[in-house]
Amino acid sequence: MSPGGPAHPAQEGEVLPGQGLSADPAPSSHSRFVQRLRRRYAADLDLLAAGAPTRESLAECYERLRAREGSTSVALRMLRQLTLERLVRLDCDEGAPLEVVTRAVTWLAELALDRACLDAFEQLDAQHGAPIAPDGGRARLWIVGMGKLGARELNVSSDIDLIYVFDHDGETAGVEGRGRISNHEYFGKAVKLIYGLVGDTTEHGFVFRIDLALRPHGNSGPSTVSLGALEDYFQVQGREWERFAWLKSRVVAPRAAIEDGSAQALRSAVLPFVFRKYLDYSVFESLRDLHRQIREHAARRAAGRPERANDVKLSRGGIREIEFTVQLLQVVRGGQFPELRTRPTLDALQRVAAAGLMPAATAEALARAYVFLRRIEHRIQYLDDQQTHVLPVACEPRDDGDLNWIARTLGLPDCCAFLRELDSHRELVAQEFDTLLGGAKACRGCHGPNGRRLAAPDLDALLPTLPPQVRERVAAWRQHPRVLALREDARLRLLRLMERTAQWLEEGRVSEVAAVRMADWIEPLLRRESYLALLLERPGVHERLLRLLGAARWPARYLLKHPGVIDELAGEAFLAERFAAAEFERELQARRAALARTGQDDEEALLDLLRRAHHAEIMRTLARDLEGRLSVEHVADDLSALADSVLRVTAGWCWERLKARHAAQPRFAIIGYGKLGGKELGYGSDLDIVFVYEDEHEAAPESYTAFVRKLINWLTTKTGEGDLFEIDTALRPNGNSGLLITSFEAYANYQQNRGSNTAWTWEHQAMTRARFVMGEPALAPRFEAVREAVITAPRDAAALREEIMAMRDKVRAAHSVRAGRFDLKHSPGGMVDAEFAVQFLVLAHAARHRELIPNVGNIALLQRAQACGLLPAPVGVAAADAYRSLRRAQHLARLNEESTQLPPEAMATERDAVLALWRAVFD
Repeated sequence: MSPGGPAHPAQEGEVLPGQGLSADPAPSSHSRFVQRLRRRYAADLDLLAAGAPTRESLAECYERLRAREGSTSVALRMLRQLTLERLVRLDCDEGAPLEVVTRAVTWLAELALDRACLDAFEQLDAQHGAPIAPDGGRARLWIVGMGKLGARELNVSSDIDLIYVFDHDGETAGVEGRGRISNHEYFGKAVKLIYGLVGDTTEHGFVFRIDLALRPHGNSGPSTVSLGALEDYFQVQGREWERFAWLKSRVVAPRAAIEDGSAQALRSAVLPFVFRKYLDYSVFESLRDLHRQIREHAARRAAGRPERANDVKLSRGGIREIEFTVQLLQVVRGGQFPELRTRPTLDALQRVAAAGLMPAATAEALARAYVFLRRIEHRIQYLDDQQTHVLPVACEPRDDGDLNWIARTLGLPDCCAFLRELDSHRELVAQEFDTLLGGAKACRGCHGPNGRRLAAPDLDALLPTLPPQVRERVAAWRQHPRVLALREDARLRLLRLMERTAQWLEEGRVSEVAAVRMADWIEPLLRRESYLALLLERPGVHERLLRLLGAARWPARYLLKHPGVIDELAGEAFLAERFAAAEFERELQARRAALARTGQDDEEALLDLLRRAHHAEIMRTLARDLEGRLSVEHVADDLSALADSVLRVTAGWCWERLKARHAAQPRFAIIGYGKLGGKELGYGSDLDIVFVYEDEHEAAPESYTAFVRKLINWLTTKTGEGDLFEIDTALRPNGNSGLLITSFEAYANYQQNRGSNTAWTWEHQAMTRARFVMGEPALAPRFEAVREAVITAPRDAAALREEIMAMRDKVRAAHSVRAGRFDLKHSPGGMVDAEFAVQFLVLAHAARHRELIPNVGNIALLQRAQACGLLPAPVGVAAADAYRSLRRAQHLARLNEESTQLPPEAMATERDAVLALWRAVFD
C-alpha cells in the first residue's frame, strides 16, 4: 500500500512493490495506474498522435473518441486516460521536461471544460433560451482557473480550482415564450452540468476533480457569481490570502470567450484587488498566518501517521513554500512594477531576480528545487493516480519498491541518494522562505511562542525609554486623531517601530534628531498603513531611513512627497552602484510592455510609471550621496544622466501616442542648456531645453508643435505620484515670444547671426554650456558644428568683456544678499563670477585654443585655461578647486534646507581664489 492513498487490490498481471521490473524494463511499467490503463485501453492508446500531446492532438483525439463513443462524458474520460499513460511514458522512460507534462495536463483541462460548456449551453438553450445581456447580446459565463490551472502548471492527478463568473444579470430569452429563468439560475444549472461532464466518476473514471472552495464566501457561497457581485466582494470582503489565489487566476473556458476578447473584462476587477497601487508589505503578516495554518493542518494530518510528514508540497521546504516566496514578492511590488505580474512560478522566479528582488543564484537554486519537487510529485501520483504529495515509505537500497523507482526515474542510483538530494533542496527552500518572512527578526517580540501576535505594547510604558525630544513628540500621539483611528494591528506596528528605534538610540546606531524627524515624517502617512508594515518587515530599510533623515532635512521632505521610494533603501548592493541609463530605460520599457499586455497602458498609468521610476532613482542617488559614496560631481553626473533618460523615454512614448504624428519616428532633437547642458543638475533642478526639428513634411510644423506641448505636459503635470521636472524654454530663439519648436535651420541661423533675427551675447554665453541631449542622430554632429561656430566666431575681446561684465552686474542686482553675508552663488567671489569668467575665456579664445571648445564643465575648463597660458599659475587651478568647494557647500546647504548666505570668513579662501580669477580675466 502506498501511504499517499488507499490500497488497490492486486489484479492479474499487476506488478506489486518488491516484485521487480523484469517483465518490462521500461520504468513506466512500475506504475500500477499505468498497468491498469494499458490493460483496459490497449487498443486505444494509438488514437492519441505520437509524441508529446499538443492542444491540436488532444482535440483531434477527442473528436475521434466522441464520434466513436457518441458521448462527451466518455470521450473526455478516455482522453484523460490516454493522455496520462502517454505522459508517464514520456516522463519516466524518456526524461521529458517538466513543462511537457504540466502543459499537456493544462491543455486537457481547458479542452474538457470548453467541451463541457458547449454541451451544457446547448442543453440549457433548448430548455430556457440563451441568457441575455442588457445590450441584447448573449450573457457570458467565464470559467476562471485558479492555482496551477491558471498558471498552466497542472500536475497529473491535480484537482482543478475553479470559480464561475458571469458578466451580466438578466433573464434568458425563453423558448416560444416559456422557460424563462434568471441568468443566475441558468448559469447555476450550467455549472452542475459541467461538473457532471468533468468531475463525476464513471466506469471510465473522471476527467478532473473540481474544487470550488476558492469562490467568494467559500463553500457557503453560490456556485456562480456575477462580475458586479465579484467586484463588490473584492472591495468589501476580499481577504489577503485570496489575493495570492487570484494572482494566478485566468479565464480558461469557454474558448470562444477567450478568443473574442470578452473575458478581458474580468481583469479590471481582479488586477486592482491583487496588486495594490502602493508597496504592500502588510501582506507579510497575512502570509505568516496562512502559512502557520497550513503547517498546523499538515501537523494534524500527520498526527499518528508519521509517514505523512514527508509531504513534498506542504512540508517544510516544499513546493508551497517556493510558491509563497515568489507570490509574496509579486503581491508586495506588483502594483508598482507590472513586469512582476506573471502566473507561472518559474517565470516569476526569473522576473523577481531580474528586478533585483532576489539574487540570481538564489532564484536559480529555487527553480532547480521547484522542478525537482514537482517531478517527485508527479511520480508519487503516477503510482496509483491518487491526489497525494506524500512520499512512499522508506526502503532498503536494494529494494525495488516505490521509493527506489522514484529515485531511478530521476536519474539517481537509489533511495538513499534520492533522499539526500531531496533534503538538500528542501533545506535551501526552507531557509529562503524563513529569511523572506523573517518574522522573528523583523518583528522581534511581535509573536508569542505559538506564533500568534501579541497585544500592542502600552504607549505609556514606551515613553520613558525615549530621549526627551522624541518622548515629547511621541507623547502627542495619545490624542492624535490619526493614531487613534488606526486599526489594532497598525497601532501595534507603529509602537513596535518606536520600540526598535528606542533600542537603536540606546545603542548609538541612530541620532535623536533622526528619530524626531521620523516621527514627523510618519505621522502624515498613517492612513497608508502599508508603510508601517514595510518598515517593520525590513529593519535595514528602517535603519537606513533613520540615517537619511538624520543626515539632512531635504530628504525628509522628499520622502514625505514620495514615501513609496523608501523600499529602494533595501539591501546594500545599490550603494556600490551608479545610475545605469541603459538598464533604467530597459526596465521602463519592460514595465510598459507588462501594462500593455493587460490593457492598462493608458496615459495616466504611463505618467505614474515614469514618475515612480524617476523618484526611485533620485532616492538611490540621494542615499549614496548621504552615505558618502558619491562626490558632488558624481551626483550631478548621475542626476543629469537620469534626466537624459527620462527625456528619451518620455519623448518616445509621447510620439507613439500623438494623434497628429505623420511619421513612425520623430526627426527632432532636444538641446540642453544651463545645468542640464553642463551636466551639473542638482536635486529638484529645472531643465533649460530647446526643441528643434529637421523634417520637410508639410504637416511637420503642426505635428511637432503638438508633440512638444504634449511632451512638456507629460514632464510637468502633477499626478498622484508627483511630477518630473519644471521645464524652462526661455533660451529658444526669441525667448518666450518665439516658437515652442523651430526648424534646425532657423535655430542655426539665429545662433550664427545669419539674417535679421540673431542671438544676443548672453545667448552665446549660454551656448558654451549647451549640449545635444537626445533626438535624431544625424542632428547631433550638426548641432556640434553650430555650437563650435558660435563659440569660435571672431569677437572684439574688449566689447565682449564689457557685455559680460554688464550682464554680471544685472544678475547680481536681481539677487539681494544680506549685509555682512557671503552668498555662495551671487556674492563677489561666488560661483557666478567663476562661471562668467569661464564663458568669457571660451568665447574670446576658443578659436585659437581649441581645447576650450568641448563642454567639459567649469572645473576642467579653468584647468585647461591655465594650461594653455590664458591664466597665470596657480590662478586657474585654485579657482577650479574653489569652484568645486563652493558647489559642495551649496549642495550640502540645500540638502539641509539651510541658507546659502554664510559668514564671510566661512569660505574666505574660496572667495579670494575666485576674485583672483575675476581680476585675471576682466581687469
